[in-house]
Amino acid sequence: MIRFAMLRHGHTAWNRAGKIQGRTDISLDDQARADLHEFCLPTSWQAVDLYASPLDRACETAAIVAGRKPVVVPELVEMDWGKWEGLKGVDLKADPNSEFKNIEEWGWGYRPPEGESPTDVWARLEPWILSLKRDSIAVCHIGTMRILLARAFGWNFLGKPPFRIKRNRLFVINICDGELSVADPDVVRLEAVA
Repeated sequence: MIRFAMLRHGHTAWNRAGKIQGRTDISLDDQARADLHEFCLPTSWQAVDLYASPLDRACETAAIVAGRKPVVVPELVEMDWGKWEGLKGVDLKADPNSEFKNIEEWGWGYRPPEGESPTDVWARLEPWILSLKRDSIAVCHIGTMRILLARAFGWNFLGKPPFRIKRNRLFVINICDGELSVADPDVVRLEAVA
């Protein structure tokens, strides 16, 4: 069995403004950098393989909290939100013609205009994650984390999610015989820098 932990990148100006980032390469803001320098990986996770999405916000988060550069993995890039990137979710939700849906209503086939569905994201993530040979951490995005956690929890993107993704925490799943499952514990906090 392999332990696989996911860490969401630090805040960007678009996060704080409520804009959908998707694959738009927005860097961490100065406050996020300062906040991240107060944390490090828990001792039991410091020597594992370190990966990150190719987007700058994920690579920089990884380097700050781990104290080393990650291996960049294209498959970990954020879900493609197509025409909705750069727009605010609250504005799309208020527009009845946008076809924007809350995550509880997605199902695996939900697709933003010219974007990716959860099924598409899983199709690119599955071969990579199942190829891992050692305990690992990936610094990535809420979209990719949702897909992997949904698989581990057996959640189908209908109804309330069985997890809540927060920052400065490792979300841990197990990989065994080609299957993802929920680890115990499934959430591990980053440690404060001494």
